[in-house]
Amino acid sequence: MSSLALVALVVRDYDEAIAFYTDALGFDLVEDTDRGDGSRWVVVRPPAGPGAATTATAGTGLLLARAKNGAQESRVGDQTGGRVGFFLHTDDFARDHARMTAAGVRFLEEPRHEPYGSVAVFEDLYGNRWDLLQPVSPENG
Repeated sequence: MSSLALVALVVRDYDEAIAFYTDALGFDLVEDTDRGDGSRWVVVRPPAGPGAATTATAGTGLLLARAKNGAQESRVGDQTGGRVGFFLHTDDFARDHARMTAAGVRFLEEPRHEPYGSVAVFEDLYGNRWDLLQPVSPENG
């Protein structure tokens, strides 16, 4: 096994989730296939970075899975019990924080500069918590 391909994220509506992840977070829509039963196979992924062959093969993507029943609907926005459950790395924290803020992303705190990098917690459109994180590296350390 060489990589983790997808993580399922339960959403209320395909189109509103696609709009948030592509417009507000800048992800690429990799696939949106009608499955013929009212469901769709929808994959979004952060843009391919340097050295990646294509967006379709670059890093882990999100499978946006519409809730199908009451149990799944109750988990929309709370898939990790209120903890930060998703970590979005950036190579330019200030740029991406400013772009996301301008796009209406709700940050729950001011940016922090920790020994491991620059970070701020934000919520997606459903309330799932994410870290925007620029890890410390030799280039930006």
